[in-house]
Amino acid sequence: MIMNNQTAIFQFLPLGLPIPPDYQHLFYALFLVMYLTTILGNLIIILLIHLDSHLHTPMYLFLSNLSFSDLCFSSVTMPKLLQDMQSQVPSISYGACLTQIYFFLVFGNMESFLLVVMAYDPYVAICFPLHYTSIMSLKLCTCLMLLSWMLTTSHAMMHTLLAARLSFCENNAVLNFFCDLFALLKLACSDTYVNELMIFLVSGLLVVIPFLLIVISYAKIVSSILRVPSTKGIYKVFSTCGSHLSVVSLFYGTIIGLYLCPSGNNSTVKENVMAMMYTVVTPMLNPFIYSLRNRDMKGALVRVVCNKKISLK
Repeated sequence: MIMNNQTAIFQFLPLGLPIPPDYQHLFYALFLVMYLTTILGNLIIILLIHLDSHLHTPMYLFLSNLSFSDLCFSSVTMPKLLQDMQSQVPSISYGACLTQIYFFLVFGNMESFLLVVMAYDPYVAICFPLHYTSIMSLKLCTCLMLLSWMLTTSHAMMHTLLAARLSFCENNAVLNFFCDLFALLKLACSDTYVNELMIFLVSGLLVVIPFLLIVISYAKIVSSILRVPSTKGIYKVFSTCGSHLSVVSLFYGTIIGLYLCPSGNNSTVKENVMAMMYTVVTPMLNPFIYSLRNRDMKGALVRVVCNKKISLK
């Protein structure tokens, strides 16, 4: 692509993580194990929910979509990172860079929306227990999922198309281990005002509004429990919401740490580390959080394994 009498930019050079050369092989092995753990853990959750009829409920429908989103989210960046760590000159083509931005935004925002609908489920279960079945119908769950996918795909397409209209000059070094939209805007030699405005208006709302909805849901849940204080009620809240709250803390904690906390002189290192947290660590930990703190998932695993053993006899 030729840019207005400027040098043609056909590829970008991700600078990767600030890892000393002596530790490259060690970190490569570590990231490979983390990625494989993410794939295996999320696939197990998806299969358990699919195979065990006891888990065919709204919450586990949302959880299976969250696992699928986590699996894809990690796959957007990790295979390319592992390839670049084995390459002498890591690079990514212009088209592949835009594609990576698109899917990164799709699955990143999808997790945000899924955390909202997963907060709505315990809110209805605890605050309106007698009407739970009628409210959380299959039709409503399907509509919530379709709406989430429509919003995330259209939002990602908007930012990708806006990024595609930018001009790039001589500098093609991306200060990250993947094609991050913010890193790409720093390289542009054309006006990025529209891109930054849409990030502030649309992307800000897609992060702030879901977070506020989650906070409101849990405020309503706590308020409902406090009206009838009991040890059983408090245990019900923690057993129902503990796993979800842990995932919310991981996801939004890294976003707040990356975008809202002031950066020091090592802002590039900080951005890389925080990006690694929400692209690799969080998707890897989510299956463990939901399986280790969830009796239904443990029971489903036992039933599926036992059924397989019986069928093999």
